[in-house]
Amino acid sequence: MKDEKKAISRRNFVRDASLAAGGMMIIPRHVLGRGFIAPSDKLHIAGIGAGGKGADDLKNFSGSPKVNIVALCDVDEKRSAESRERFPKAKFYKDFRELLDKEKNNIDACSVSTPDNIHAIAALSAMAMGKHVYCQKPLTHDIYEARLMAEAAKKYKVVTQMGNQGGSSDGVRQAKEMYDAGMIGDVHTVQVWTNRPIWPQGLPTPTGKFAVPKELDWNLWLGPAKYVDYNPAYCPWSWRGFNAFGTGALGDMACHMMDPVFRLLPIDFPTEVECSIPTSWTPDGKEAKYPDGFPAASMIHLKYPRKDQKGTIRVSWYDGGLLPALPDELLPGEQFGGDDGGALFIGTKGKMMVDCYGERPRLLPSKLMAETTMPAQTIPRVPEGHYLQWVNACIAGFGNAKTSSPFEYAGPFTESILIGNLAIRSWGLEDTHKLKDSDPDNPGRIKLLWDAKNMRITNFEPANQFVKRDYREGWKILS
Repeated sequence: MKDEKKAISRRNFVRDASLAAGGMMIIPRHVLGRGFIAPSDKLHIAGIGAGGKGADDLKNFSGSPKVNIVALCDVDEKRSAESRERFPKAKFYKDFRELLDKEKNNIDACSVSTPDNIHAIAALSAMAMGKHVYCQKPLTHDIYEARLMAEAAKKYKVVTQMGNQGGSSDGVRQAKEMYDAGMIGDVHTVQVWTNRPIWPQGLPTPTGKFAVPKELDWNLWLGPAKYVDYNPAYCPWSWRGFNAFGTGALGDMACHMMDPVFRLLPIDFPTEVECSIPTSWTPDGKEAKYPDGFPAASMIHLKYPRKDQKGTIRVSWYDGGLLPALPDELLPGEQFGGDDGGALFIGTKGKMMVDCYGERPRLLPSKLMAETTMPAQTIPRVPEGHYLQWVNACIAGFGNAKTSSPFEYAGPFTESILIGNLAIRSWGLEDTHKLKDSDPDNPGRIKLLWDAKNMRITNFEPANQFVKRDYREGWKILS
């Protein structure tokens, strides 16, 4: 209580007392308790990750008059310079643990935009302190972490949002209305593709000795990952291609591209995952066995039981330039999805295609869009956008407003995506040849069986090492 009392300035006390005397009361933040904000207050946000995408996120939040950016954290002084100049009054830290400790009475919420391997440890630390959290996609680095994040949001009663902005788009809501109206029947197959990776991937482990840039705290950049020497191949751009820090093309884009799949269809966790990595897409033309990185291209097939017990749905993912077959209904010259990729829903009565973020849902052939009466709008839109939706929900308080991608949704969604990465990482393990088919026209594939309840692969024990990683000494994740 002493710390809370110190947080109340004399000026605020006089202001509150005067307003109350005049018949109007503004409730101070501390009275409402952890995670709750007085309706008259601004949302005080700390940015964990202030360069790159973090700078963009903070810019989006600060565009609202309801937001005050009070603290910044980044391990790289050069990358975070833009944000520090934009928010000169915000206190700057390099270690998010120090920020949370010293600013716990000054912040209401945190935006986490770091490399993937930091997401869970930072977000869970903030949630345990009663802070609302906006966390960039993918929600976590590991399957185990995704399960923890979903549970923590309920446990700590905080407002959460994953940074897959398409979850708040009009397009995905229109697609849901079209599907619910029965326009393509029951979907049995979905094909999803992306133009990623756009960074170097499918490479051997970097080697060589390099001086750490003076503006970078390399130890903090590594976080819970095992120690490796600094290499410009990792930081600041290409870390996504290495599994100690990122989650590859799948982790980068599936939270955008596959979001409509999970919003439209009655699925949660897959029971099977297949993975295929063409040898021709590796730099040396040999089977991909780069234990520390992701391949240049991959195909992943997930099998989901429908929650309504009406059979199964097969969801296929293609990256690195690989694409599914063009649908017969696509006219010559018509673009297959959008510039970044898309998703094709194949149902018992027809087909529907969407762009990245679920944008531009359309029936195939496209002439049906002019010939068919579209269903009435039944799902509320989010005109304020993904960022401000979270801000408004934080100010309203836990349970009083909804967000599009709360961790209760984003956790299972991310977990399902990361099962694909589990298959990719299992590819080069010993004895996986026992799981691969022998079709000479197929570069090979492995099929893993997933027990979602117990978070385990049941037909290949070595794969389970990728469900949960070991944290480096000095780093601890809350459970």
